[in-house]
Amino acid sequence: MRNQSDDVLLRMDGIVKCYGDLVANDNVDLHLNAGEILAVIGENGAGKTTLMKILYGLEQPESGTIWLKGEKIRVRDTAHAIANGIGMVQQHFMLFDPFTVTENIVYGKEPRRGLFFDIDGANRMVSDLSERYELPVNPVARIKGMPVGLRQRVEILKVLYQNAEIIIFDEPTAVLTPQEVNELLKTMRQLASNGKSIIIVTHKLNEVMGVADRVMVMRNGKLIADLPVRDTSIEELSFMMVGRRLIESAIPEIPPGKKVLEIENLCLNGTGSVPILDRVSLHVAANEIVGIAGVSGNGQFELVQTILGLIEADSGKIQVGGQDIFNHPVRSVRDSGVAMIPEDRFIWGSAAQAMVVETAIMGHYRKQEFSKKNFLQIKKIRSFASKIVKEFNVKADSILQKTGSLSGGNAQKLIVAREMTQQTPLLVACEPTRGIDIGAINFIHDRLIEKRSEGAAVLLVSSELSEILKLSDRIYVIYNGRINGEFLRGKVNEEELGLRMVGSIKNELQ
Repeated sequence: MRNQSDDVLLRMDGIVKCYGDLVANDNVDLHLNAGEILAVIGENGAGKTTLMKILYGLEQPESGTIWLKGEKIRVRDTAHAIANGIGMVQQHFMLFDPFTVTENIVYGKEPRRGLFFDIDGANRMVSDLSERYELPVNPVARIKGMPVGLRQRVEILKVLYQNAEIIIFDEPTAVLTPQEVNELLKTMRQLASNGKSIIIVTHKLNEVMGVADRVMVMRNGKLIADLPVRDTSIEELSFMMVGRRLIESAIPEIPPGKKVLEIENLCLNGTGSVPILDRVSLHVAANEIVGIAGVSGNGQFELVQTILGLIEADSGKIQVGGQDIFNHPVRSVRDSGVAMIPEDRFIWGSAAQAMVVETAIMGHYRKQEFSKKNFLQIKKIRSFASKIVKEFNVKADSILQKTGSLSGGNAQKLIVAREMTQQTPLLVACEPTRGIDIGAINFIHDRLIEKRSEGAAVLLVSSELSEILKLSDRIYVIYNGRINGEFLRGKVNEEELGLRMVGSIKNELQ
């Protein structure tokens, strides 16, 4: 048996993982000390998620070894990972809405009294766990309707209930408000002080600098650097991640043009007594980026779907360029001049079995440049697909590759490329940079600014407040289906936006 340092809890040595000709992990080493917070960062396709999947038993490596507490192990599957004290809080929460907090936490490992589920004992166990780790929850509360930050707290308690000593966080702050992010970082520090060892996979370098003890940088499947956070900076980490210096583009001041998108008193009734959209009014002009800031689940998703014609609203007005599109079918909305980057790249933006070349024209294949007398122009379509794949640096083996086999970040870049290259007066960009790396974020931000400068109107819906604040000429805050404030660029900070997003500050005009 090989000697291990007393402090090293986990070591991964020489991990190699291939997908066909693609080497996702190229002889990667990782070590994690007891009570340490380790950040793993890198561009999409860098191999960080693959490495975590191997550690959590979701993938098997071609070669390499894993050592846990000095013992060599092979993590066969997730159940084996959990049995060995390795837990994972995934980016997309795995909770059952109709169940209580306790039922979700103990699911699959329920305490029993004889043959029956001991619900009282389970509630006491969850209360004790909640108190011990300073993660307050109501054990009997239902998950349905629970804020995102609380849902994540339940996910963390679920992992702790499974006796995890090593906790992997995958992009944990993607949908949190600034206040919830601060609470999560505080929780991570608390867990580490209680002896837990944490790996955080993220692209948010300010959070790396704020919470991690050490950072691993990966690029093109290889380990580029492994160093203490105190010995580096955001600028240096950015350079190591992408291999070049990133330059922030200045956003020129341009007076807004004519109104392109106009929405008045839009109402959408839900199944309960509270409407999903309650008299929403907003507009977006040419040469303008307008941001919608809100916690997920407050109506922004339904707002976008009503604009596109995927949901029928109950009342109100929606116009694009003076043309009525209220409750019109999707094709009619598209024809009016709307391009759309959807919230979920796999559910709404693509089909897993479709080839990259097919995904590249989805929603636009009837356009003159792609179709003639109802026949697709294959050469032109392939040329277009190859062009946008290259321009947006989509990592694909070929344009004939299945979209479902792309990494999430590369699928996102493909969809963004498809929609942003359409010459439409209105672009609705819903979470355009979700799950992609800093280099790609920089590139997409530049393209959004370029669209604005070319005269397009851009409606930006994002859970990333830094993105909203950086790009938006005007910002609307949405809370419980109502507009809870409107601000010009530079007239509001992240703290106030965060408070309005959770209803702590109400709109004076309501």
